[in-house]
Amino acid sequence: MPKEVSDEVLDIKMEADIINARVKAKALAEAVGFDYMDQTRIATAVSELARNALEHAGGGQMMMSPVTALGKRGLQITVADHGPGIKNLEAALKGGYSTKGGLGLGLSGSKRLMDVFLINTETGKGTVVTAKKWVTK
Repeated sequence: MPKEVSDEVLDIKMEADIINARVKAKALAEAVGFDYMDQTRIATAVSELARNALEHAGGGQMMMSPVTALGKRGLQITVADHGPGIKNLEAALKGGYSTKGGLGLGLSGSKRLMDVFLINTETGKGTVVTAKKWVTK
């Protein structure tokens, strides 16, 4: 039976915050009832989303919340920043597209690891990414 868990809200301002977000995401995923592999998938997606907020927007805020819907339980991750927005969202979601010289797999990889993946971005105003993963057992 899953443990009682509450929301986590984290500021992403420096590299150490990415590590902290990953650790908290894994612990929260375990408490919600995810198996080890899904805990790792969620922690990896959280790392990528936090890194994107830091590298592309200078930081942001992350909220991790347990969710239930239609008899399912899961975890929702929301990352919001006030950066420049994503100019070519379609290319960024395909993978291999980078504006900072990386592999360009952060958004596309995170999308593959999660069950629901939504992005609201506006040039010059920022980006909000909402991702959910459902417990499958």
